[in-house]
Amino acid sequence: MLSKEKLNRINELSKRAKTIGLTKQEEKEQQLLRKEYLQTFRNSFKNQLHSVTVVDENGNDVTPDALKESKKSQNKRMH
Repeated sequence: MLSKEKLNRINELSKRAKTIGLTKQEEKEQQLLRKEYLQTFRNSFKNQLHSVTVVDENGNDVTPDALKESKKSQNKRMH
């Protein structure tokens, strides 16, 4: 998870960009922070998906094969 300080900085830079503009250094900082935020978000979302099992009304596991494979490959990386 991204720290509160980094999230605050992202918001601060966004507000500045809309009002007075950013320096080149601030633009680079904003890009790096956004990239880090998106990577953190994607990793968190993948972890959530890996905890999901899809079950039909009869109780059969109908989890998509792509998700099953992704879970397997994640488990291999963790061990």
